Amino acid sequence: MPRTPLTHGLALGLMALCGLAQPAAAAVEPPDPLRLNQIQVIGTHNSYHAGLTPGIAALLRQKNPKAADELDYSHPSLTRQLDGGVRQLELDIYADSQGGRFAHPFGAAMAGKDAPPFDPDGVMRRPGLKVLHLQDIDYVSTCQPFVGCLSEIRAWSLAHPGHAPLFILVETKTQPPIPGVPMVAPEPFTATALDALDDEIRSVFPREALLLPDDVRGAWPTLRESVLHGGWPTLAAARGKVVFLLDQTNVTATYTAGHPSLRGRVLFTNADPAAPDAAFVERNDGPAAEIADLVRQGFLVRTRADSDTHEGRTGETLRRDGALASGAQLVSTDYPAAEPARWTGYSVALPGGGALRCNPVNAPATCREAGK
Repeated sequence: MPRTPLTHGLALGLMALCGLAQPAAAAVEPPDPLRLNQIQVIGTHNSYHAGLTPGIAALLRQKNPKAADELDYSHPSLTRQLDGGVRQLELDIYADSQGGRFAHPFGAAMAGKDAPPFDPDGVMRRPGLKVLHLQDIDYVSTCQPFVGCLSEIRAWSLAHPGHAPLFILVETKTQPPIPGVPMVAPEPFTATALDALDDEIRSVFPREALLLPDDVRGAWPTLRESVLHGGWPTLAAARGKVVFLLDQTNVTATYTAGHPSLRGRVLFTNADPAAPDAAFVERNDGPAAEIADLVRQGFLVRTRADSDTHEGRTGETLRRDGALASGAQLVSTDYPAAEPARWTGYSVALPGGGALRCNPVNAPATCREAGK
């Protein structure tokens, strides 16, 4: 006569009465670790921007009121922004290999006798990358030179171990002079200048403080293949590190020459999603559906919640809300929570506050990450 199978509960009970060992409980699969591309943070646009000097502001208001409105924003120090929860900063840089190219902006002569002297320590006379928005006109920055800004970020990072990874967007500027305006011509970003960019970053941040393209590519032949197959490190592994991103696509070919898939490079390029160096892409104006698709594929995306002080003046939130919902990991604004627009109080913050949140598009359902 065949034996009737015991129920699981009855079997365990009889085994216990007989002093027999019980089978081990089935292992519970741990949740997937949260990866770097599965978070969302708030960034600032032109994070170094200290605003126009009064003389230039008055002249611009007279000659080009629209431009005056668009440039009417400023930020506090990088340290204060990081203290306020910003985790992505933007620095615009100009090459200055000989030094002195931007040491005597014509706008400084219009600042008035009561204005503080421009560059009293002579920083602008020394060789090295400089941080400014527009030579001779919009040239006042909260930090200078580029390595000075980086040193401020490094100091904050050391003082806040375990912080969420910081993303530094670097824009290589080559604005030609405006006809009729006494502006200096920019220095081109040659291969030598781009090598100097890597070198200046490495002079401030040791290797262990950086997350590099080499770290993400791993054993994959291209950076793109890696990110399409989950190649970003975990958030836990990336904490305390800094990620550098190269904004301008017009220098990509020069930056990647001799460095296929960014081998040996410091910055991730703003790449075409089909390119071998693709890991980071910008979609500053959306659309949200395209951003969400890129995020789902594995790419890191930067977008903007506002621009040209428009949302700050009107209080409109449609673009902001769409940017946050799109899943773009880096949502940049002129008005983070600690710096609301003076006209309307408009600002940009993650739902629930905090410096990061689970990405609304691609984070695992188990994700509960939030915080610094």
